[in-house]
Amino acid sequence: MKIRIGLVVLAAVLISVVFPLQSYSQRSVNDLVGSPMHKMLVAESAIKQMYVDSLDETKLVEYAINGMLKELDPHSAYTPAKDVKSLTEPLEGGFEGIGIQYNMVEDTLVVIQPVSDGPSEKVGIMAGDRIIFVNDTSIAGQKLSADDVKKKLRGKKGSKVKLGVMRPGVQGIHNFTVTRNVIPVLTINAKYMIGYTTGYIRIDNFGATTHEEFVSALNYLKDNGMIDLILDLQGNGGGYLQAAVEVANEFLDDGDLIVYTEGRAIPKMEYKANGKGHMRFGKVVVLVDSYTASASEIVAGAIQDNDRGVIVGRRTFGKGLVQRQIDLPDKSMLRLTTAHYYSPSGRCIQKPYEKGKRADYDRDLALRLSSGELTNPDSIHFPDSLKYTTLKKQRTVYGGGGIMPDVYVPLDTAQMTALNRELMAKSCVNQTALKYADKYRKSLRRQYKTFEQFKNEFEISSDMLEILKQHADRAKIEYNDSTIDAAMPILGVQLKALIARDLWNMNEYYQIINSVNDIYRKGLEQ
Repeated sequence: MKIRIGLVVLAAVLISVVFPLQSYSQRSVNDLVGSPMHKMLVAESAIKQMYVDSLDETKLVEYAINGMLKELDPHSAYTPAKDVKSLTEPLEGGFEGIGIQYNMVEDTLVVIQPVSDGPSEKVGIMAGDRIIFVNDTSIAGQKLSADDVKKKLRGKKGSKVKLGVMRPGVQGIHNFTVTRNVIPVLTINAKYMIGYTTGYIRIDNFGATTHEEFVSALNYLKDNGMIDLILDLQGNGGGYLQAAVEVANEFLDDGDLIVYTEGRAIPKMEYKANGKGHMRFGKVVVLVDSYTASASEIVAGAIQDNDRGVIVGRRTFGKGLVQRQIDLPDKSMLRLTTAHYYSPSGRCIQKPYEKGKRADYDRDLALRLSSGELTNPDSIHFPDSLKYTTLKKQRTVYGGGGIMPDVYVPLDTAQMTALNRELMAKSCVNQTALKYADKYRKSLRRQYKTFEQFKNEFEISSDMLEILKQHADRAKIEYNDSTIDAAMPILGVQLKALIARDLWNMNEYYQIINSVNDIYRKGLEQ
């Protein structure tokens, strides 16, 4: 009896801590006797006290949580405490560290770029530097994982780290003491002008600083003559709903509905524009693909349903579930689906799924390819029951999961050869660009004083192709002159874009790589 009463009390405490807003917290202890929660706690207690072998109770509870979540929707998830920071960091707008972009080249940490005005740049660390020692511990040739590197370089704001650096062309190891600081994580990785009146902005994800970044990008482009905008949401997996609402607000008139959410235990909540946006006039084209998801679908749906712009590309992913973040006592985290979100016309953007059948859900994109949806518009058929009407021009749009674009762009499967795909999959393209840029960094900077000069004049050299072949040989990839020639229309642009990223930044990378992006090129025609 004592054990039973203790378990019930524990259940009440746990529920009141984890779900303080739920009705469970108001139940009396006696009401919990015989409840499903009581049953689970009795089972866990019995296993803990009487199981034949020793066990890790923490892992046992985590297995139970994951087991419950597997029977729900595909996006409810549990994150252990050790992984919470790395999961939320890209959306929070910053982390604490030394402020460098880097890559591992043959087991050596090479600085690609120091963050502008960041801690490393302030003490004199430069692109091309090799970090050999961290606090007198050698990291060269150690085959460190990405997590190992982060642990050594990151730390609390104000803490110091001593770096031993080798610089090409300069003898000896040079010591730098870097004071860590907050390093911004930007969610907009490209903004530039296309011609005289069209601007381009690419949003990578929707985080805490996205709206501020977006307004800054709009102002920058308007100062350079922008009237019309191409908003690139390809590959954008989403993020914070509020950030999406704030970005969509920039395009819409006062009172325009942006999105609404509703769930079994969550009342309907509408989000509307306030009419104070910076991009309420001028043509808008939104680029989307099969990996455009969640918060980015809110923006695309709001622009389409309010007849504010043209959506170009392929049907988006179809993630229309709202997750509430629940922090657990041990600093682990539960992301629990609490509502669906709907576009202004009433479309539920979430694609269909069966609870507990995650594998089927994960195969959706492969099924789109095999069914012909990604390559042939004639293969796409919607029943009348999925027809909806836009709010201002009464155009027909379709529900059933994701946002179907106004202008469909088929996937060109012939564009990427088998050799292209294999070289990319085995990181040969990235490694070739890194090694070439590292080897010729000084001469490239001397030869190309500006990015415009680089974009117009740079060509793939025979030396670069030799480096590529060396990486291909090490990766045991079969090739010959004819297969390389067939791959070069895409391969050459990829290499050039990656070198531009190394010498400048992601902004310059996209100015080059977009030239072979069919969705981007179709967007320019609108």
